[in-house]
Amino acid sequence: MFMTSLKLEIIQERPFASTEEEALLNLIRTTDTLQRLFQKSIKPWGITSTQYNVLRILRGVHPEGLTCSAIGGRMITAEPDITRLLTRLKALGVIRQQRDDVDRRIVWTYITASGLQLLDQMADTIAQLPTDLLGHLTAEEVQTLIRILEAARLPHLLNPCVP
Repeated sequence: MFMTSLKLEIIQERPFASTEEEALLNLIRTTDTLQRLFQKSIKPWGITSTQYNVLRILRGVHPEGLTCSAIGGRMITAEPDITRLLTRLKALGVIRQQRDDVDRRIVWTYITASGLQLLDQMADTIAQLPTDLLGHLTAEEVQTLIRILEAARLPHLLNPCVP
């Protein structure tokens, strides 16, 4: 009996319940694989991929800052405890925070010079990662992958309450 690559990887003998299940599990497995390789690539700088994402977001609005909720809304992956994540980054000295002058409940977060310097140090590695991770695909395959992933995500962005 022929087994798909995913079935071999996860040592599953029974068939998937549906092709949609197989596709979903392939997507999750691929995401995990690429995420682990990304994390391994940035490990020398002592930050996680989620922390890198926050710094990238803050660099994009620099010299302005963002609120916690605005940062959370721009994250590539959802972060349930953005406050704790920002506390860790603040302890590393790569961000600074300031309460809003008008509404003291609002905290603004800014990237520091150290944070910008860290991103500069990582720039060559980060720039090379997409090619390292997906360069084995043709340009057409990459475009197809993008189109399929966006199509899979779109209905859930339009109506996030529906599973």
